[in-house]
Amino acid sequence: MDEFSLIERYFTRAGRHRPDVELGIGDDAALCHVPEGMSLVAATDTLVEGVHFPGSTPAGAVAHKALAVNLSDLAAMGADPAWFTLALSLPQADETWLQGFADGLFSLADRFACELVGGDTVRGPRVITVQALGLVPAGMALLRGGAAPGDRIYVSGTLGDAALGLALEQGRVQDEGDAGAYLRGRLDRPEPRVELGRGLRGIATAAIDISDGLVADLGHVLKASRVGARVSLPRIPLSSAYSSLREQAGWEPALSGGDDYELCFAVPPDKLGQLEQEAAAWSCEVCCIGEVVTGSGLFIEVTDGKEYQPQHSGHDHFSGGS
Repeated sequence: MDEFSLIERYFTRAGRHRPDVELGIGDDAALCHVPEGMSLVAATDTLVEGVHFPGSTPAGAVAHKALAVNLSDLAAMGADPAWFTLALSLPQADETWLQGFADGLFSLADRFACELVGGDTVRGPRVITVQALGLVPAGMALLRGGAAPGDRIYVSGTLGDAALGLALEQGRVQDEGDAGAYLRGRLDRPEPRVELGRGLRGIATAAIDISDGLVADLGHVLKASRVGARVSLPRIPLSSAYSSLREQAGWEPALSGGDDYELCFAVPPDKLGQLEQEAAAWSCEVCCIGEVVTGSGLFIEVTDGKEYQPQHSGHDHFSGGS
């Protein structure tokens, strides 16, 4: 199968076009219309086999995650997904793998009305790069740098599930019950919190998605906002699957593991009532875990003023550690 046949068979979709796509797959580049009064939001992520996912990961899960991590970045900015591009490096044109990949990719894309408008395919190690493009009303984008002392710090969903799923797969934690399937699902198929990001426009002062771990990503917000924070360790939300293994795993997966792609955001006191009203309609729960303070740094309180010191600060590709 040649490159153009591959694109035509697996990635060109007849009759599925957004009205703001003037020209999609098939030319040198795509033409997309940005509506008046909207800002364009762009995010790019690369997944490498053996680094971001094991070679045994099902193709559909690889595709889901490749797109989901980008949609999560759009969600953290309060943007609605619109279009995406795909650059795919493959060691060979494995038709079974490609079909599974395409099915997983478009299953998620269709949920968010996000259209594939271009990309590239090459022969090489299995590497997937997705660029997602979204739209947000001008001046309404959520940024990292707006948090202020007194703001409450919230997270969505539960933390540490994906990291614990990886620990189970690598044999660093043993599952004696049925937690493994749930945790692996959280690792392979993260849920981008697009609805939440949209709902936080005009409420949150700052936001970020948790890709490298709470400590690292909240730290980015604190640095950009030039503030500090106090977080209560017992208030960090854990799934029942994580809780069943916490005696083995401790708190590190929830604090530093990453890959959950939940949102972390700050809300000022005068917006808490609005947040509570809006949250009733969201498909995921949000939980207050602490408060923004003056100064700098992150203080994680165990109880009675005692501080918990994380063993790791979060994932960094070039740090030589986790």
